[in-house]
Amino acid sequence: MVVQHVESEDSWTPTPDKGDANGSVAAEESTAIGIPAGVSVWCDLEGVAVGTPADDVIDYCNRWHSAVAAAGFVPGLYVGFHCGLNPDQLYRSLRFTHYWSSYNLNSDEMPAVRGVQMRQGAARPLDRVPGFKFEFDTDVITGDRLGGFPTLVGPDEWDARVFG
Repeated sequence: MVVQHVESEDSWTPTPDKGDANGSVAAEESTAIGIPAGVSVWCDLEGVAVGTPADDVIDYCNRWHSAVAAAGFVPGLYVGFHCGLNPDQLYRSLRFTHYWSSYNLNSDEMPAVRGVQMRQGAARPLDRVPGFKFEFDTDVITGDRLGGFPTLVGPDEWDARVFG
């Protein structure tokens, strides 16, 4: 899976035109690096500027979704701190059916009804590779309340019964 990050984690303004443009770039670059159709490609939604109208955030997300879906990928939404939408808007106003949450998202901020399929967390000591000191996050796939899971590419020897 791949994720397209936003302009700024602190403050940026989504617009419908940016949704078209960013979604097209996400689809083109995913294709260029060999991501097969049917794999989740994630839109990073966090750090939306205070005062941005919810309709602009919704239009951005839905246009991003359309561009990525048209290329054959499964659009997913990473919901981070200050995403600019409430749980009901995340679930009812967006085309997304795949959600991934940041480590600092409270359960009452997640998409209503569905929840999330994957949750980010801080790396634990057992997650670290000896000799490497870089910072990284881990993610746990649990599926959402409606039975949805992200789709990913892995080695042929991975057992699909274990990895969803």
